[in-house]
Amino acid sequence: MTTTPFINPRGMTRRRMLGAALAAGGAVPIGVTGRAWAAPLSRNPPRIELPGPTGPYPVGTVSLRLVDRSRPDPVAGPGHYRELMASVWYPARDTGRYPSASWMAPGALRALLTSAGFPADATVAPLRAVHEGAPVRRTGTRLPVVVFSHGAHDHRADNTIVVQELASHGYAVVTVDHTHDAFSEFPDGRVIVPLRDPEHALVPADFAKDLRFVLDRVEDLGAGRNPDAEHRPLPAGLLGALDPRRIGMFGWSKGATATALVMSEDRRVRAGLSLDGPMQPTFTAELDRPFMLMTADFTRAAEPSVAEFWSRLRGWRLNVRADEAVHRSYGDYQALIPQLAQAVGMSDEELRAWVGTLDPGRAVRIQQAYPLAFFDLHLRQRGHLLDGPSPAFPEVRFIP
Repeated sequence: MTTTPFINPRGMTRRRMLGAALAAGGAVPIGVTGRAWAAPLSRNPPRIELPGPTGPYPVGTVSLRLVDRSRPDPVAGPGHYRELMASVWYPARDTGRYPSASWMAPGALRALLTSAGFPADATVAPLRAVHEGAPVRRTGTRLPVVVFSHGAHDHRADNTIVVQELASHGYAVVTVDHTHDAFSEFPDGRVIVPLRDPEHALVPADFAKDLRFVLDRVEDLGAGRNPDAEHRPLPAGLLGALDPRRIGMFGWSKGATATALVMSEDRRVRAGLSLDGPMQPTFTAELDRPFMLMTADFTRAAEPSVAEFWSRLRGWRLNVRADEAVHRSYGDYQALIPQLAQAVGMSDEELRAWVGTLDPGRAVRIQQAYPLAFFDLHLRQRGHLLDGPSPAFPEVRFIP
């Protein structure tokens, strides 16, 4: 299978990039064409680093292969059911003897790098401050749940900074690859990449179907049932640990649009967060549950679809924006691409085309603080960061 064709930021304005990406499915592609980075091949490629979480608990994770036998795969053809890779993240205990988890599986990472014009061995996947298979920390109360949906041509690890931050503060977080619009590696070694054929491109409604299926699997875990297609062993304490009565959801770009679609159809989701979602197609339904927009390029002033969605929010709502933020500022690339730029000889101009000018360290702190504050407020009824502008985050503006 071939990778999706990508857009070269050189010679295109950011607005033209975003417009072209919207036509392709709602997100700015990560990759570039016409530029092959000239870093020499090395037997010891550098390992870029992912910032660790700030919460009081170590974090564990486990991968699941999920098969929706009620739904044929929209791309694979007759006889193939919809198949997804997902991960569950959670507060852990006794992590010492459990291995650290990589940001992405090796085959998926190589496909991602190659699609973006980097050498396949340009870097080693960063190790996360997360431990594969560690037992779950149980305290007598179930864990509130947050589900994450990635953007177009992306993968479920893209917002690891946010995901591991939530888990380190006591949340169970479920991330999912939207197969055929993600760089995904399955347990049997198959690597599936985003589709090139626009005729079969997934739309936000396809993402939303995946997510509602994942919500059913959250209920399985909460009820003590193993949803993995092969029933592979799960970490000790995971069965029965999730609280299906306290579910939030967030997404980046197309995943943010899908988050809103799910909330319009499924009341199991109590609160939703958009990381710069375009909110296309235009929403006609009203939402009466809490929703927050963290905007960058897709602002209410610039995008009528975002303004229309905002007008249909009838419950608690908030719109914040970080100064100098661009579409990818609320994701891991804001921290990882500057490190990779040094390894492959990327110019300052080329780096700005990827991540803009928001300081990576500040972007990380914003990603850690604001999603956590949102879900704390609406799933745990605590916290005050969202009461108004904070001197600790002078670059974050509240948009009335």
